Amino acid sequence: MLVAAAVCPCPPLLVSEVAAGAAPEMDAARAASRDALGVLAAARPDLLVVVGPAEQPGCTPYPEGARGSFRGFGVDVDVRLGRDTGIASGSELPPSLAVAAWLLERAGLPDAPVEGVGVEERLASEQCAAAGRDIAARPGRVALLVMGDASACRSLKAPGYLDERAEPFDAEVAHALGQADTAALIALDTERAYELKVSGRAPWQVLAGAAEGAGLSGELLYDDAPYGVGYLVAAWS
Repeated sequence: MLVAAAVCPCPPLLVSEVAAGAAPEMDAARAASRDALGVLAAARPDLLVVVGPAEQPGCTPYPEGARGSFRGFGVDVDVRLGRDTGIASGSELPPSLAVAAWLLERAGLPDAPVEGVGVEERLASEQCAAAGRDIAARPGRVALLVMGDASACRSLKAPGYLDERAEPFDAEVAHALGQADTAALIALDTERAYELKVSGRAPWQVLAGAAEGAGLSGELLYDDAPYGVGYLVAAWS
């Protein structure tokens, strides 16, 4: 049963060591993310599942203890998903889950076991929702940490350049996350999200599937577009 969820952006710039001199520009997003993680802690879950975009097809599981690194971004920072199980996990965490692991380590969360799921960015909406339902069906009290960015087309200097469709799309997502509107998230246009370089579409739809019938309420904690990329933070409880 899903008891709480936090939605956070996943740019490596959220990691202060990666951002370096630009770190203050993401301070508000980091603070909001800490607040969202506080909601997860208050829910006292038996299991925390971290969901984020990944390049692998389908949904790829990552066990507790899986490791990631930001060495590819020029800093000597390693992270681990939850506790050290002493078991080699195989594949390295994708960047989105590595950012989540960094957030969790700095917040000192959680006491519960942590697992990860990397979701293919172009995975069909119904497949995303079905994955979410499977997660919510796990035994005990389940919480989700959902990583993903909104459009990367909000300004002329954005990674995807300026697209006039980007801001309305992001506003639609922000409203859905703030209202815990699962139907609106499931209805997001998959192709438009891809065209606008929205990395969070599939993870948000996993959340929507997990939250169906859970009766959670939402709160939007952050909505801004530094660097021309939409970053959203929300908490559901």
